[in-house]
Amino acid sequence: MNAHLAEISRTVAEDAHAVLVLDGAGWHGSKALRVPDNISLLPLPPYAPELNPVENVWAYLRANRLAISVFETDDDIVARCCDAWNLFANDSATVRSITTREYAKTVKN
Repeated sequence: MNAHLAEISRTVAEDAHAVLVLDGAGWHGSKALRVPDNISLLPLPPYAPELNPVENVWAYLRANRLAISVFETDDDIVARCCDAWNLFANDSATVRSITTREYAKTVKN
């Protein structure tokens, strides 16, 4: 998580501040987290999947790319999941339609 935060921090514009919305994963609240000065963490309340856009991504992938599947090997599972993710990630219109939230918009001061 620290490496992830550092990577995000490097991509935040010099005059901007990022707010990361976090679910209840244990590592999101680790006492060992080193949060860069240009990032604030905003934990979601428990049991609120409707506020977490990634929940919609998983539902979309299960319904449209990974539904009714039988896999022969672990490698088949990984390959199919990677293919599904890459198809999704390269479809910016679908990403935007599934993950956009009114409460999460860029704000200029």
